[in-house]
Amino acid sequence: MRLLHVMLRVGDLKRSIEFYTEVLGMTLLRQNDYPEGRFTLAFLGYGTEDQNTVLELTHNWDTTSYDIGAGYGHIALAVPNAYAACDEIRARGGRVVREAGPMKHGNTVIAFVEDPDGYKIELIERD
Repeated sequence: MRLLHVMLRVGDLKRSIEFYTEVLGMTLLRQNDYPEGRFTLAFLGYGTEDQNTVLELTHNWDTTSYDIGAGYGHIALAVPNAYAACDEIRARGGRVVREAGPMKHGNTVIAFVEDPDGYKIELIERD
Protein backbone atom coordinates (compact mmCIF):
# COMPACT_ATOMS: atom_id res chain seq x y z
CA MET A 1 0.00 0.00 0.00
CA ARG A 2 0.98 3.61 -0.54
CA LEU A 3 -0.52 6.92 0.56
CA LEU A 4 -1.74 8.58 -2.67
CA HIS A 5 -3.02 12.01 -1.67
CA VAL A 6 -4.40 14.25 1.06
CA MET A 7 -7.55 16.25 0.26
CA LEU A 8 -8.52 19.74 1.43
CA ARG A 9 -11.75 21.56 0.58
CA VAL A 10 -11.05 25.15 -0.47
CA GLY A 11 -13.29 28.17 -0.98
CA ASP A 12 -11.36 29.87 -3.81
CA LEU A 13 -9.51 27.40 -6.01
CA LYS A 14 -7.48 29.99 -7.96
CA ARG A 15 -6.24 31.63 -4.75
CA SER A 16 -5.35 28.24 -3.25
CA ILE A 17 -3.51 27.03 -6.35
CA GLU A 18 -1.54 30.28 -6.38
CA PHE A 19 -0.59 29.78 -2.71
CA TYR A 20 0.55 26.18 -3.10
CA THR A 21 2.44 26.83 -6.36
CA GLU A 22 3.82 30.36 -5.92
CA VAL A 23 4.35 30.40 -2.13
CA LEU A 24 5.13 26.75 -1.35
CA GLY A 25 6.64 25.80 -4.72
CA MET A 26 4.38 22.88 -5.64
CA THR A 27 3.48 22.07 -9.24
CA LEU A 28 -0.11 21.85 -10.47
CA LEU A 29 -0.18 18.28 -11.80
CA ARG A 30 -3.75 18.12 -13.10
CA GLN A 31 -7.11 19.83 -12.74
CA ASN A 32 -10.56 18.55 -13.70
CA ASP A 33 -13.99 20.18 -13.65
CA TYR A 34 -17.06 18.07 -12.90
CA PRO A 35 -19.97 20.28 -14.06
CA GLU A 36 -22.70 17.78 -13.20
CA GLY A 37 -21.42 17.61 -9.62
CA ARG A 38 -20.51 21.33 -9.54
CA PHE A 39 -16.96 20.80 -8.29
CA THR A 40 -13.34 20.93 -9.45
CA LEU A 41 -10.41 18.78 -8.34
CA ALA A 42 -6.83 20.03 -8.56
CA PHE A 43 -3.81 17.86 -7.70
CA LEU A 44 -0.52 19.48 -6.70
CA GLY A 45 2.79 18.19 -5.45
CA TYR A 46 6.56 18.14 -5.49
CA GLY A 47 6.75 15.27 -7.93
CA THR A 48 4.63 12.98 -10.06
CA GLU A 49 1.61 11.21 -8.61
CA ASP A 50 3.01 7.78 -9.46
CA GLN A 51 6.05 8.38 -7.23
CA ASN A 52 4.87 10.84 -4.54
CA THR A 53 2.02 11.61 -2.21
CA VAL A 54 0.24 14.72 -3.51
CA LEU A 55 -2.30 17.27 -2.35
CA GLU A 56 -5.83 17.26 -3.74
CA LEU A 57 -7.73 20.55 -3.54
CA THR A 58 -11.49 20.16 -3.89
CA HIS A 59 -13.53 23.22 -4.80
CA ASN A 60 -17.29 22.85 -4.52
CA TRP A 61 -18.56 25.62 -6.78
CA ASP A 62 -21.35 26.74 -4.45
CA THR A 63 -19.24 26.91 -1.26
CA THR A 64 -16.91 29.82 -0.50
CA SER A 65 -15.59 28.75 2.92
CA TYR A 66 -15.45 25.86 5.37
CA ASP A 67 -15.15 25.38 9.11
CA ILE A 68 -11.85 23.58 9.57
CA GLY A 69 -13.01 21.75 12.68
CA ALA A 70 -11.24 20.55 15.78
CA GLY A 71 -10.17 17.25 14.25
CA TYR A 72 -7.88 18.70 11.59
CA GLY A 73 -4.23 19.06 12.51
CA HIS A 74 -1.84 20.04 9.74
CA ILE A 75 0.11 18.99 6.67
CA ALA A 76 3.88 18.58 7.17
CA LEU A 77 6.63 19.45 4.68
CA ALA A 78 10.33 18.67 5.00
CA VAL A 79 12.61 21.68 4.39
CA PRO A 80 16.41 21.92 4.57
CA ASN A 81 16.30 25.15 6.59
CA ALA A 82 13.08 26.21 8.38
CA TYR A 83 14.35 29.73 9.09
CA ALA A 84 15.14 30.37 5.41
CA ALA A 85 11.87 28.72 4.34
CA CYS A 86 9.90 31.13 6.56
CA ASP A 87 11.72 34.09 5.03
CA GLU A 88 11.02 32.83 1.49
CA ILE A 89 7.35 32.10 2.23
CA ARG A 90 6.87 35.52 3.81
CA ALA A 91 8.57 37.21 0.83
CA ARG A 92 6.16 35.40 -1.51
CA GLY A 93 3.15 36.69 0.44
CA GLY A 94 2.62 33.68 2.71
CA ARG A 95 1.61 33.94 6.34
CA VAL A 96 3.98 32.49 8.96
CA VAL A 97 1.98 31.76 12.12
CA ARG A 98 4.78 30.16 14.16
CA GLU A 99 8.32 31.27 13.50
CA ALA A 100 11.05 28.67 13.01
CA GLY A 101 12.61 27.33 16.18
CA PRO A 102 12.99 24.18 18.26
CA MET A 103 9.77 22.36 19.07
CA LYS A 104 8.64 22.26 22.69
CA HIS A 105 10.18 19.34 24.57
CA GLY A 106 12.55 18.53 21.70
CA ASN A 107 15.29 19.72 19.38
CA THR A 108 13.64 19.46 15.97
CA VAL A 109 13.35 22.86 14.29
CA ILE A 110 9.81 23.51 13.06
CA ALA A 111 7.62 26.38 11.87
CA PHE A 112 4.00 26.76 10.81
CA VAL A 113 2.45 28.65 7.91
CA GLU A 114 -1.19 29.05 7.05
CA ASP A 115 -2.85 28.74 3.63
CA PRO A 116 -5.59 31.11 2.40
CA ASP A 117 -8.32 28.90 3.88
CA GLY A 118 -6.68 28.74 7.31
CA TYR A 119 -5.16 25.26 6.99
CA LYS A 120 -1.89 24.89 8.88
CA ILE A 121 1.26 23.59 7.18
CA GLU A 122 4.17 22.53 9.38
CA LEU A 123 7.71 22.99 8.09
CA ILE A 124 10.09 20.42 9.59
CA GLU A 125 13.82 20.99 9.19
CA ARG A 126 15.48 17.90 7.71
CA ASP A 127 18.92 17.40 6.15
